[in-house]
Amino acid sequence: MTSSLPRRASLVLTGVLFSAACRSSTISPAPDATSPARVAANFPSSWRFRPGAAATAAPHAMVVSNDSIASRVGRDIIARGGNAVDAAVATGFALAVTYPFAGNIGGGGFMVIRMADGRTEAIDYREIAPLAATRNMYLDENGNLTDKSITGHLAVGVPGSVAGMEEALRKYGTLPLKTVIAPAIELADHGFVLDSGFSRQVEASQRNISRYEGARLFFPGGHVVRPGTLFKQPELAYTLRQIADRGSAGFYSGPVADSLVAEMKRGGGIITNADLLRYKPEWRTPVKGTYRGYSILSMPPASSGGITMMETLNILETYDKPAPFGSTQWAHRLAEAYQRAFLDRNSKLGDPAFIDVPQAELTSKEYARKLRAKIDDQHHTPTSMLVASREPMHTTHYSVVDDKGNAVSTTTTLNSGFGSAVWVRGGGYFLNDEMDDFAAKPGSPNMFGLVQGEQNAIQPGKRMLSAMTPTIVLNPKGQVLLVVGGAGGPTIITGTSQVVLDVIDYRMSLADAMRAPRLHHQSLPDSLSFERGGLDPAVADSLRAMGHSLKQVGSLVNINAIMRTDAGWDGVFEPRSRGGAVGY
Repeated sequence: MTSSLPRRASLVLTGVLFSAACRSSTISPAPDATSPARVAANFPSSWRFRPGAAATAAPHAMVVSNDSIASRVGRDIIARGGNAVDAAVATGFALAVTYPFAGNIGGGGFMVIRMADGRTEAIDYREIAPLAATRNMYLDENGNLTDKSITGHLAVGVPGSVAGMEEALRKYGTLPLKTVIAPAIELADHGFVLDSGFSRQVEASQRNISRYEGARLFFPGGHVVRPGTLFKQPELAYTLRQIADRGSAGFYSGPVADSLVAEMKRGGGIITNADLLRYKPEWRTPVKGTYRGYSILSMPPASSGGITMMETLNILETYDKPAPFGSTQWAHRLAEAYQRAFLDRNSKLGDPAFIDVPQAELTSKEYARKLRAKIDDQHHTPTSMLVASREPMHTTHYSVVDDKGNAVSTTTTLNSGFGSAVWVRGGGYFLNDEMDDFAAKPGSPNMFGLVQGEQNAIQPGKRMLSAMTPTIVLNPKGQVLLVVGGAGGPTIITGTSQVVLDVIDYRMSLADAMRAPRLHHQSLPDSLSFERGGLDPAVADSLRAMGHSLKQVGSLVNINAIMRTDAGWDGVFEPRSRGGAVGY
């Protein structure tokens, strides 16, 4: 058994988590014989990470998330006989306890599933606009945007996480809900010891959290909960028990639902019992494409991730050979491809129940060739000439593979860190602020800089467009090669696709691909973001001479990924953040 976990003190878990040693027989993944040998990466001398780091390796199964305890929960579910879907659901509920920054039962998400027998499916449990939502609900009397879509009760979309995880378990899981949710209940009831990362996240959000009921739990006596605290959440444990006993009905009806609705009434929110009762997750067909002989499975709308990533990869595939990694040509091609894909993302994608999404056209090789024909290899094309017309990392992604060859890629979110900051008293959890992902004022940037059109305007019962990109990559033999996805709004799309490119085009190990410098372009604002130290100065100067506006940032996107190797699986959590990769 191997792990790259930081030390997280002791857990009070009795009779729930099982050692991987209890497994009497497992099936190792077949070697990835069709993949070329990995090649040592070459990073800029100013870059903060050095190539050649080791991943967490395990022969049979792997779980990678932004929290080491939650990763252990998922791993142990597989070790006791569960499959990857069982583990994904168990990890999701555990993250709601140990990673409330983004793990949740008060938000939503997306899951891409690839079973060992070849079945593939995606489940959309994105939040939806309440029935009382209106198109201009966040504009003031002068037609200007307010901040009511960001913080507070009016920012909350109808949560989908509980319904989505239960439905995924029902269709593809092998263990009962009570079994997979039991570790989360134990963690909430008996507590877990906080680390410094948890405390820092809470302290950074003190201004918002302290406005609502969650202040009494996270800031007892007016002070942030400290590392080393045994952190118990009895109200959340009660909610999770209701779900364990009654399934999703325990969340969407009865006392838990009544607590949510009462919280809405106290703060001027608009979610009602009727909104909760009508919520349903949607099964969807994954976006499917190919890139240089590898197959890509990713999330369709209401997520924009799969289509936008596939459109980008198709454009890049029109070049016979990848540009040298880190070169001016590499950065220019990425920027121009992302720019064009995001133009389509922002103007053509939305909830398929409300608009006609041109998915076949946008993901076609022919369409990519047309876009490629208009890219100037020597100059950047300003976004304003292409069409007349910063999302923070408060999402979380986790990747799972089991000993039978099943794989699950899941991204879930509250949107902002701790969501709307509204904490349901009696329920013990934070609610999302996903209503800001709509185009509250079409044509104007939201709080993340995305400029979106009418197709994503607010309508009752509508799913807001997302950038989440849970992805599974198959090698030319049809085996799972990568399970990957990330947190970071629009940067999820660019970051996830760059890990895929680093593995396929540049033959990097997963550890190097995760540590490689990243770029981001989302069409508007018309600038190419790069991580500090991630571009050689001469490359930056050349890009500016080509017409690119450059923006240096601290870091881009939070990725968690798993990759097949000859010896089994490599798992790597985001080196720019915190997390755990656990396998056996």
